Amino acid sequence: MADKDTVEKFLDNNPQFAKEYYEKKVKADVITAAFNNQVQVKDPASYKDVSTIQEAELIFELVKELHGENQVEKALHKILQRIALLIQADRCSYFGYRSRNGTPELSTILFDVTHNSPFERNLVNPNVEIVFPTDMGIVGWTAHSKKPQNVPDVKKNTHFSDFVDNQTKYTTKCMLTAPLMSGKEPIGVIMALNKQGAAEFSNSDQELFNKYVNFAAVAAIQAHTAYMWDVESRRSQVLLWSASKVFEELTDIERQFHKALYTVRTYIKCERYSVGLLDMTKDKEFFDEWAIKLGEQEPYKGPKTPDGREIIFYKIIDYLLEDKEEIKVIPGPPADHWALVSGLPSYVAENGFICNMMNAPGDEYFTFQKEAVDESGWMIKNVLSLPIVNKKEEIVGVATFFNRCDGKPFEESDEQITEALTQFLGWSTLNSDTYDKLNRADWGKDVAQEMLMYQTKASPNEVQTILNTQEKFDSAPEDCDQKEMYKLLRTNIPDAKTVELHEFHFSDFPLSEFELIKCGIRCFFELGVVEKFKVPAEILTRWMYTVRKGYRDITYHNWRHGFNVGQTMFTLLLTGKMKKYYSDLEAFAMVAAGFCHDIDHRGTNNLYQTKSASPLAKLHSSSVMERHHLEYSKTLMENEQLNIFQNLQKRQFETVQHLFEVCIIATDLALYFKKRTMFQKLVETVEGIPEEKEKINFISNNPTRKEICMAMMMTACDLSAITKPWEVQSKVALMVAAEFWEQGDLERTVLEQQPIPMMDRNHADELPKMQCGFIDFVCSFVYKEFARFHTEISPMFQGLTNNRGEWKALADVHEAKMKAIEEEKKRLEGGDQSDNGGKSKTCVVC
Repeated sequence: MADKDTVEKFLDNNPQFAKEYYEKKVKADVITAAFNNQVQVKDPASYKDVSTIQEAELIFELVKELHGENQVEKALHKILQRIALLIQADRCSYFGYRSRNGTPELSTILFDVTHNSPFERNLVNPNVEIVFPTDMGIVGWTAHSKKPQNVPDVKKNTHFSDFVDNQTKYTTKCMLTAPLMSGKEPIGVIMALNKQGAAEFSNSDQELFNKYVNFAAVAAIQAHTAYMWDVESRRSQVLLWSASKVFEELTDIERQFHKALYTVRTYIKCERYSVGLLDMTKDKEFFDEWAIKLGEQEPYKGPKTPDGREIIFYKIIDYLLEDKEEIKVIPGPPADHWALVSGLPSYVAENGFICNMMNAPGDEYFTFQKEAVDESGWMIKNVLSLPIVNKKEEIVGVATFFNRCDGKPFEESDEQITEALTQFLGWSTLNSDTYDKLNRADWGKDVAQEMLMYQTKASPNEVQTILNTQEKFDSAPEDCDQKEMYKLLRTNIPDAKTVELHEFHFSDFPLSEFELIKCGIRCFFELGVVEKFKVPAEILTRWMYTVRKGYRDITYHNWRHGFNVGQTMFTLLLTGKMKKYYSDLEAFAMVAAGFCHDIDHRGTNNLYQTKSASPLAKLHSSSVMERHHLEYSKTLMENEQLNIFQNLQKRQFETVQHLFEVCIIATDLALYFKKRTMFQKLVETVEGIPEEKEKINFISNNPTRKEICMAMMMTACDLSAITKPWEVQSKVALMVAAEFWEQGDLERTVLEQQPIPMMDRNHADELPKMQCGFIDFVCSFVYKEFARFHTEISPMFQGLTNNRGEWKALADVHEAKMKAIEEEKKRLEGGDQSDNGGKSKTCVVC
């Protein structure tokens, strides 16, 4: 049997055989056993000949460490121990790279590691870590240059700093350093100090050092990647949850901030945070300045925000999370409140800076408490304070975060997360500001409506001029029996036949505006809707009087026109027999809408409103004036003292509001051309139905057909002046023309535009011709179709035909006159030419 020396010599001389043998014979359990055993080497020098198996064992141990608590620190600690043994360094350290306040810095994480020092002693507590910027020392230069360094004599290196030596009472002679990189950015630096048994580290030492630095980089990158994933995840969650909660609450900034800040507390990862809300008042009330101006009070001399506001925190919200969660809201916080007493929030509010401070109690500029801030024993260590800035770049508050949960100082990633939160909170103030503006606009609208109602609503004395209960019953209307008031009201209003309310040729000229109010009330009694729908007599009287007062005193679109449209609707329903298609409630709404259809008209049309960019045009994108009349009408319905529909059921009231919209918007002539084809088809269809009952059902059972008829009826009512007897129509036409000319004058002076001929008073003599064109292009279709639809409405078409004949005669006279003038002009021009013998007036040939 061969001895040991013989076998070794054979294997050395036959390496290929040795390789094949071990590949066949060495089993997995042998390798596993090797990996499960710690490498025990008593002589450090022998590590220069470390085998592949031993390096594999080291890597395997590192992988196991990466799955435990403090995984990266323990893995790096083992690597530093091996490095210390391999290159015989006196000690090794690991410095983490981070940024605070935009300045990169290094901090001790593992310090003074020897080949046999315990992990617990080398792991640096965040409260006692050594921190220095990357522009200090060789380690800082390594991070800055991102290159490894081998310094044989630190005294001769310009980058060397004895800052750490002075704190640790240690003397550095030589060193090896290498950065740990993640992509192009450093994440830490490994340092080995003072070669044992030699004056400097050799090149082979550096090669071995760099080899194990690669192991360290794997562990550090894995930890850095996991950390950055956590940072991005928390930032996403902060933005997501704060956005969710911010849009849930729009009423005010305090509730908005509180909901968002409380929801994201688990992602901030700090022991406490405090939010101070700033007073947004820029200018004091004049009476608050009297004492200062009289010298009785010192003027404010404290810090101010960048936009000049005095820094006054009107409320503080504290989130205490270190033990049992607690939230404290402190209105008007005192100056010695634990979150304010240092002066840091005021400094941030004044300058708008982000302030990230470690070991805050040791700071000399700010006066942080060095002892417990309250009875819980909690103490301030590290602080991160940020301004909350809105979209106007105004600082609305300051958020201050205290003590990271892991004990480490806040770093750049914390700044990014909290800055994202505070920026979002600042921008979200636009929501509450907008909500507040909307509220104020709504309140302003309510005030304006109240003022409007006070000025336009019929007063008790005005109501008494029609419903004279004081005179008859010696009582106010509210104290009288409703039936008695109905009788009284019927007695005081004109008889329908006397004033010809049922006639298409009705004229308002013989009646005063006050008498027209009474006639309007009579229309509702004639319809039979007053008692059926329990309309209080006082409310009806006040509403009718108020509608009259809602019309402006302008040339044509005044109360008389409004009444005429309502009366024509009333006549179409009863005399024109259109009522058979509609319920009593619908008829009630249609006549009421007729009276209101032009309320508060300004004497100018929609086009002028748009061209002049009036508030109405900005408020309504289409049918500008009609939508204003509709809104005004609805405003009257919202007032209990004016709502003639107050005793209707909810569904009935909604129906009335819809019918008002259909009727009033239908008076926009721009919509007339869209609806008239549909009406024509409807008329043709009805003509083909033989039975009267079927005709009625065809329309009355279909809401859309009823609305088409209703809309066309409103157009017929609005244009009805063109169908009145000639003596009425001729006067009304002049009033319409006068209002158009007034608008033309405004277009010429205010808008600096040339008006169209219809609006131009310089074309007044063309009125007959334009009236004929208006009748042919717009009016004729309406009344011709209605006469075909219902023969009872034929008087309107007949009146239109008569008036066209009158206008045509006037137009012919005007045309003949203009033709005669033109011929005379030509004759005179021709005579001048004959007098000159056909010669030019400007050129004489001798």
